[in-house]
Amino acid sequence: MAQGFKDHFSGVAGAYQAFRPGYPPALFDWLAGAAPRRDLAVDLGCGNGQASVGLAGRFQAVIGIDPSAEQVAHAERRAGVSYRAAPAEATGLADACADLVIAAQAFHWFDPAPFARELARICRPGAVFAAFTYGRSSVAPEIDAHVDRLYTDIVGPYWPPERAHVESGYRTLPFPWPELAAPTFVLEERWDLDRLLGYLGTWSSVSRYRKVRGEDPLVLVLDDLAAAWGPRDRIRTVTWPLTLRAGRVGASPDPELR
Repeated sequence: MAQGFKDHFSGVAGAYQAFRPGYPPALFDWLAGAAPRRDLAVDLGCGNGQASVGLAGRFQAVIGIDPSAEQVAHAERRAGVSYRAAPAEATGLADACADLVIAAQAFHWFDPAPFARELARICRPGAVFAAFTYGRSSVAPEIDAHVDRLYTDIVGPYWPPERAHVESGYRTLPFPWPELAAPTFVLEERWDLDRLLGYLGTWSSVSRYRKVRGEDPLVLVLDDLAAAWGPRDRIRTVTWPLTLRAGRVGASPDPELR
């Protein structure tokens, strides 16, 4: 693992692969359309490869890169997609090789200055960098209230400080590339209560709470959630707002990031 890498997810890599929401195909269509060519797309901080496989078929090759070897081991396999364990700041890729680079729910973990330099190195002229993140889930007010209580009151102190960048829609992170106008996207899943609970269990704050306190915080909201949900196997629509920042990468990063 990379020096300084904050590994919040290796311990739940299998659950992360099983319970995280998928991205809409329209998102990947837009990203592919914005790229100058479709030879190579790179997914940095790829985790379980959800976004990597979403790009498959739209590019000749896709490379998913994550500093966690455990996450890479659990990543979804797909023709045309390969994976490697490396940090976003030192990918090991060739110079000027990528047409599109994405960071799906990962940009807030990167070290801004060395990442900007690495991105400038691996991108072809006119390549696109896109960072996207999703916020809190929403089902119905009576259910959301209990999820919000878990998020804020119970595991709130256990969120890593980088979570604030997700809450801001990445507006608090340096973005020195000329931005492209991007459409609005929403993640949507049809889940029963157990799938929602599995998703909540992948939160980094929940993992840290369990490690520090030796208890499962989901127990503290389970009865209220179950009462609000209705029959446990009832299927409900779960949505997440998605924030996308995309820019055209130039020859070098902003001088302030050198």
